[in-house]
Amino acid sequence: MSRRPRRHRVRTGLATITVLGLLQAPLAAQDKPPATAPAPVEAAAPSFPDSLWTSPTLTGDWGGARTELANLGFSLAPNLYTGYVHNYRGGLNTHNAHDWPGIAHYNAELDFAKMKLIPGGSFFFRAIQSWNDGIRGDVGSLSTPYSTWGSSGDNEILVDKWWYRQRLLDDRIELRLGKLLNVIDLYDASPYAGNMYTRFSNYWLVANPTIPVAKGIGANLKVWPTDWLYVQAGAMDPDQNQRKTGFDTAFHGPCRFQGYWEFGLTPKWDGPNGKLPGQYRFGWWYDSRTKTVFRNTLGGARRTATETGDVGFYVGFDQLVIKENDNPKDSQGLAIFGRYGYAHREVNRLAHFWSVGTQYQGLVPTRDKDILGFGVAQGIMSSVFRHELNSRADRETVYELYYAVEVFPWLTISPDFQVITNPGGLKDRRDAIVGGVRFKVAL
Repeated sequence: MSRRPRRHRVRTGLATITVLGLLQAPLAAQDKPPATAPAPVEAAAPSFPDSLWTSPTLTGDWGGARTELANLGFSLAPNLYTGYVHNYRGGLNTHNAHDWPGIAHYNAELDFAKMKLIPGGSFFFRAIQSWNDGIRGDVGSLSTPYSTWGSSGDNEILVDKWWYRQRLLDDRIELRLGKLLNVIDLYDASPYAGNMYTRFSNYWLVANPTIPVAKGIGANLKVWPTDWLYVQAGAMDPDQNQRKTGFDTAFHGPCRFQGYWEFGLTPKWDGPNGKLPGQYRFGWWYDSRTKTVFRNTLGGARRTATETGDVGFYVGFDQLVIKENDNPKDSQGLAIFGRYGYAHREVNRLAHFWSVGTQYQGLVPTRDKDILGFGVAQGIMSSVFRHELNSRADRETVYELYYAVEVFPWLTISPDFQVITNPGGLKDRRDAIVGGVRFKVAL
């Protein structure tokens, strides 16, 4: 099978990152899953040692300028994610089935509380720059093997996320308004499965594919009545074009939305070396768009039915089961996680999904920040789709093993190995063996 041509923009990307890196200040956890409990509004500024080997960012503090800006309430933090990926065996194509894609995030935040303008208020936005699109087309899988860059393709500069956040009542209430981009930042978020930038690479091990992804303007409200309980609800525009502002579809045209609701428990169990935090969540979603019902139309002889109002639900859990020591700031130990999702089988190709996994931080002595992870995920094709449209359809299963090495606080290298059985959910497609290495650089 011929390999599609690629456009390489690594030089342009790195040049832009270098320039913007000279303006940055650290931004707290914008590329990480949201916390399961309220965080303080006024966080302490991070320390920037003079040594490059111990600094949290590659370009340091520039004589205190970065810390000074952060204390004034302005943060600009570029991060680079890149790596080499290869489809070694199976799938659709192995000839030249490799790539060196990448994506840069330019995170910026205005902290109105530090500016003495609005207590608990802040404004965040993110621009991205990406090149190439990985090897999903070679594997032919339903899952995205390396979703660090996913299907981003080539983007010079694209503002893909922005919102205003307001926290109230000692951070017990959080409201976000804006272009929230991706529900996986907010719903069924797993602190141990992580995200594609910090932990697993395959999308199915960092998110639940049965939950529809909204990428438009919306609102989200999250409430923590106690430290061990939270509830949240959100609504987002499903029609937005990522290369536009989103106002054209959010406030004009058909009135469509995607709604999400989640209830979660965040207990901390007693263990021999201190508290063992956990998260147990249940959620459901509603999609108001009209979707085509799977039906064999016999070449058009029968009318194709449609259905408005799709609905599904999910459950998930995360639990630290072994803690190495009693230091509350040390997260070394063994954790497990799992997910299940259901979507209506008459209009969704994936009707069932499940994943389980484990991670161990600090397994190797003296390597306290390194993380070893292994997970299994499976998407089961809709029985209606299989019966009506494709008898070859069955299920796709992903096995992934990775080891994230913190070389420096600003550089993490993650070798990764995946086996994907029945790529595309098709019974007669060869199993794929995929490997790669990722680099995360905090500039």
